[in-house]
Amino acid sequence: MSTNAPAALPDFRFATPPRIALVVSRFNEDITGGLRKGALEWLGEHAISVADADLIAAPGAFELPLIAQALARTGRYHGVICLGCVIKGDTAHFEFISLGAATGLMQASLATGVPIAFGILTTYTEEQAIVRSRPDAHNKGREAAAACVESIAILQAIAS
Repeated sequence: MSTNAPAALPDFRFATPPRIALVVSRFNEDITGGLRKGALEWLGEHAISVADADLIAAPGAFELPLIAQALARTGRYHGVICLGCVIKGDTAHFEFISLGAATGLMQASLATGVPIAFGILTTYTEEQAIVRSRPDAHNKGREAAAACVESIAILQAIAS
């Protein structure tokens, strides 16, 4: 049986909760605000808090990779969660922003060795984005937070 949902997450046990930066695009703020809430709720459910100083607003999705890489390079964070929303319009702009953000975040994570979660919605309609940012179990901000924390745990297990 195949499902779109990831398998249940393991019970993470950290000696001290990981320090995570949360970077959220201000573009499409109605959507990204829902993603932000979802990520913070998931983290809170797992006893991981994000300090106000670690909540960073980015102008848009295209700027997320550079900001995430700069945060990762400080050495202060175990992981960085990036949230944004790009909705297709009438031009090729959507494709360039989506690909640039995805590739940039992957390169930043590989260059720094710090998990950088891709929580950028790339939808064809606003309705699709709204569905993915609702306050429920399918909120993609929640999923990005879970992916970041799981990656941190895996990397720590590999290192030990």
